[in-house]
Amino acid sequence: MTTYRARLLVCAGTGCVSCGAFEVRRALEEEIRRRGLDKEFLVVPTGCSAFCQRGPIVIIQPDGVFYQRLKPEDAPRLIEEHLIQGRPVRDLMYVPPAEDRTVPKMADLEFFKHQRLVVLRNRGRIDPEKIEEYIAFDGYQALARALTGMTPASIVAAVTASGLRGRGGAGFPTGMKWAACAARPGSPKYVVCNGDEGDPGAFMDRSVLESDPHAVIEGLIIGARAVGAARGFLYIRNEYPLAVARVGLALDQARERGLLGRDILGSGFDFDLEIVRGAGAFVSGEETALLASIEGGRAYPRQRPPYPVERGLWGRPTVINNVETWANVPPIVLRGPEWFSGLGTAASKGTKIFSLVGKIANTGLVEVPMGISLREIVEKIGGGVPGGRAVKAVQIGGPSGGCIPASRLDISVDYESLKAAGSMMGSGGMIVMDEDTCMVDIALYFLRFAEEESCGKCAPCRAGTGAMARLLAKITAGNGTPGDLVRLESLAETVKRASLCGLGQTAPNPILSTMRYFRDEYEAHVLDKRCPALVCKALIAFAIDPEKCVGCQLCRKACPAGAVSGQAKSVHVIDQAACIKCGLCLAACPAKVGAVRKVTPARAAARAAETAPWGEDR
Repeated sequence: MTTYRARLLVCAGTGCVSCGAFEVRRALEEEIRRRGLDKEFLVVPTGCSAFCQRGPIVIIQPDGVFYQRLKPEDAPRLIEEHLIQGRPVRDLMYVPPAEDRTVPKMADLEFFKHQRLVVLRNRGRIDPEKIEEYIAFDGYQALARALTGMTPASIVAAVTASGLRGRGGAGFPTGMKWAACAARPGSPKYVVCNGDEGDPGAFMDRSVLESDPHAVIEGLIIGARAVGAARGFLYIRNEYPLAVARVGLALDQARERGLLGRDILGSGFDFDLEIVRGAGAFVSGEETALLASIEGGRAYPRQRPPYPVERGLWGRPTVINNVETWANVPPIVLRGPEWFSGLGTAASKGTKIFSLVGKIANTGLVEVPMGISLREIVEKIGGGVPGGRAVKAVQIGGPSGGCIPASRLDISVDYESLKAAGSMMGSGGMIVMDEDTCMVDIALYFLRFAEEESCGKCAPCRAGTGAMARLLAKITAGNGTPGDLVRLESLAETVKRASLCGLGQTAPNPILSTMRYFRDEYEAHVLDKRCPALVCKALIAFAIDPEKCVGCQLCRKACPAGAVSGQAKSVHVIDQAACIKCGLCLAACPAKVGAVRKVTPARAAARAAETAPWGEDR
């Protein structure tokens, strides 16, 4: 076995790959070979390193130095300076603001040091395409224990005692679900991994499948043993080609080593898995719709009860959990339920993965203990809103979740607290919004998503989401009435109560939460015909500040409608009647000049008549 002086861990998750990680990897390998150092230094492609905004990422171990946004041409310098001369290259590292240390280590960065890794324990440290590396970090030891030292009943008891709840949205106790399936008589039974992740801005399951596929597979085998299943399915959306490829390779490797198939580890237990590719419909993430899709039908949800543990795939008892839930199972079995239940809160145990995106300095994938405050995630791990702007709200739980205002950032991130606040854990999407976000427009965005993704089977969802979206569109267009607000709330409550499945039942959450916390914005749109955030196109105008305009003509040249007039080195003017509100004039105006502004139409008219002062227009 070769012992290397250093390992160069190149993030090969989808985000970094899209930024050129494979090219960086090849450049590093070629430079190491060219220098004859291939016996001393090893380049390892890993799964997602989680700090997605900074890709392509290379972490050099054992030094723990975190390099970011690398290009192939950086390879010779990195090899020469860091590996040969022993001088880490500071300008290629991620250096946090106000950081004065010469070499900030990865473990000391705010983004990483507040996290607690359970599911993401192998992120950025193993090659997901080599089963040997997973095994080197205790991989499949939990399976060996489950097959040789535990009964199916004791496995279910351990998962129940751990307090693990489903990480796909509703948070149903996993042990209770397994126990119900195990108690059903007869066979066959099935286990299913729900990898149909469709929330806007969410990529937790994709990253786990790409980075640590064997963890999910091991969890499924253990779960199959617990409930008495001989066959299982990994349902992965087809838009995740890298995840599909790596899971397929992992299944082949597991079969080759006797970890799948007949008589696993000589225990007499037979079990195998196969991949089913989802077509990408959001409703397929609902468990009964997913089962219909696996059976070859259209992804339509059905009435519950009976639940899948009673009548699932082909009418047989079936356990469905999402990717993150299955990946939690091996460490629970290996380290014990007491260890897991020691993390989190009294009712929400363990950790949770979030995709932290939006108006935030540090975007990426974070795993934190349940009970952490939302403020710690946003301000410490996320680094706050860039540009010194203020947080306005955080949308949690994808299109089915709700918006938590900045005034409640100290809320505990757990199932019960989020539900009480009008939101939900969901699968783990977390979108940060700043003061330039219109909350009415955000609600309309998510309602249009829900309307488009509705399967149409039940009338409350099919007709209700469209009706709510039309009311919101009317309000953002400046045509809303006070009665529309009453109708919108009433309709949202009706759709929530009467819809068949979770898509329709949770689709109104963005409306209900924004009306709860930001009703003043709705009233401004309706009563004052004004968008406080200056976002809604019908309620804004563009104007040029004569005291700042230098007559550079960039705005005039950028305007596709010919609405900007003015001679070189003279003040320009926007014809409001001709303006199509595309915003290209604002984008073209140099930041150091800042003459073009978004204003309300009333203010634009007053300024045109020289009756209003210049200044803020909120």
